Amino acid sequence: MSDLIQSQIRKIIFERYNDPDARFTNDEIFEVLQKNGAIDKSLTIDDMEPHFMGLCDMGVMRNIAQNFTTQWFKLFDQLESVKCASCQSEIYVNKLEEKNCPICKAVI
Repeated sequence: MSDLIQSQIRKIIFERYNDPDARFTNDEIFEVLQKNGAIDKSLTIDDMEPHFMGLCDMGVMRNIAQNFTTQWFKLFDQLESVKCASCQSEIYVNKLEEKNCPICKAVI
C-alpha cells in the first residue's frame, strides 16, 4: 500500500510541481489525493507523513520548512516518466534513483 501511495504522490508532483525550484506542501498533495479518490477517505494528513518522509529518504525531495502539520518540500531533481517493461505502468523517478517499479518490483 505504501508503494502505491508514494506512486500517486510522485505522479502528482510530476504533473504539478516538476521543477527543482518549485515549492509544494504535503497539504496540496493530500488534497489532490483526496479529490482523485487515490487514498482511503479515513486517512488524515498525519497518516501521510511516512509516505512523504519515505520520498525524502529516497532522495526524491527534501523538507525545506514545517509549520505544525504543514510541510514544504522541494525536489532534488526533476522527475522523468519511465514505462515499466514488465507491467506497463508509468513510473516517475529522478535521474539519480534506483529505477525499480513500485508495482511489480522489476528493474526498469
